Amino acid sequence: MGFSAPLTYSAVMKGETAVVVEAHGHLIDSGLLNTIFDAVIAHEGAFEVQKFEIGRTNNDVSELVLRVSAFSSEQLDRILEALLPLGCAPVVQTDAVVREADMDGAVPEDFYSTTNHRTTVRVDGRWLDVQQQRMDAIVVVSADNARATCRKLRDVRRGDRVVCGTDGIRIVPEFQERDRQHFAFMANDISSERRVEATVARIAHVMRDVRARGGRIVFVAGPVVVHTGGAPYFSELIRTGWVDALLAGNAIAVHDIESCFFGTSLGVDLAQGVPVHEGHKHHMKAINRVNRAGGIVPAVESGVLTSGVMYDLVTHRVPFVLAGSIRDDGPLRDTVMDLIEAQERYAALLEGAGLVVMLSSMLHAIGVGNMLPSWVKVVCVDINPAVVTKLSDRGSAQTVGVVTDVGLFLKQLALQLAPGG
Repeated sequence: MGFSAPLTYSAVMKGETAVVVEAHGHLIDSGLLNTIFDAVIAHEGAFEVQKFEIGRTNNDVSELVLRVSAFSSEQLDRILEALLPLGCAPVVQTDAVVREADMDGAVPEDFYSTTNHRTTVRVDGRWLDVQQQRMDAIVVVSADNARATCRKLRDVRRGDRVVCGTDGIRIVPEFQERDRQHFAFMANDISSERRVEATVARIAHVMRDVRARGGRIVFVAGPVVVHTGGAPYFSELIRTGWVDALLAGNAIAVHDIESCFFGTSLGVDLAQGVPVHEGHKHHMKAINRVNRAGGIVPAVESGVLTSGVMYDLVTHRVPFVLAGSIRDDGPLRDTVMDLIEAQERYAALLEGAGLVVMLSSMLHAIGVGNMLPSWVKVVCVDINPAVVTKLSDRGSAQTVGVVTDVGLFLKQLALQLAPGG
């Protein structure tokens, strides 16, 4: 089924310049069709739909062919740049423009800045899948034109062959694909007005599915996990094998260890919910005791640390990275205070991730979101809806938001994933 008559939005354009673009995918139910039209109009261009074939079944994709025009070639370039992340590309393609970087850590002014969606570039008439896809990166083509790889700007070296402009680039937005429908149960519906149990049951189903497919499950967590009483349930997930890596900061480790030594978090008794006398010193005492042991692993091995999230991570050989920040007390010896090194360690543990679960940590959640390709499923749990919204606004559109107390969430998740649960 398709439209036989062209749909047109036009303006009087003297001396106009135009190009024909095409897009394939689930354009209607993903909302892409209107977004494409709006992008042209927002950039003061005009369009004419030359072809639109609607998929006949749920598995069939739709096809759009659009003639786009503008007052000048510069304006048309801006329109094409806006359409590219939406899956639109010129019907007639040329090779990508490749220029050499003339210095370390910088690239030509017209470099192509990546999205987190699946991307291919045309080199020597062949389409190359871009490897290590992530947003806000540079695409570097190998000397033999056989590989294209995302690279962070700081890692570019003089002589690297960098993709510039938008010619010879195709992008496939992840939300065009219907195989994500089973995960999209709360997409664009960030709300606290839901039964947590039902939501968690679906997330548990996704976790089982990811694990069955051989994907890794990575958690990103903040100290609220400890403050809300969620640490014992998170430990249960570690012991039952549902955590393949933890990415966090200094604080969750400090307050987890504080709770193990003193039964407090930020000086508040976790059982009674009230501050204890001189409890404000507990976190520093915890840091000091672990640092005297030589770090978290030596503290576990020597019997100084005998319970808690960090203890279970060590005893079950689950890798973790603690990334430091300017506000950290101590910090623990294990906290990586070199920001670039911390980012690299995060990225290494995200390799092969099929699902990332983010627990009440806006700083680390947004940072990790920027490292992920759009086909990696993301669940963000926070009592504050703005945290989930900010993550989506910064490009991680695949994020499913759960607005609830993280301690309650972890309790329900541990129950759902318990053997026989």
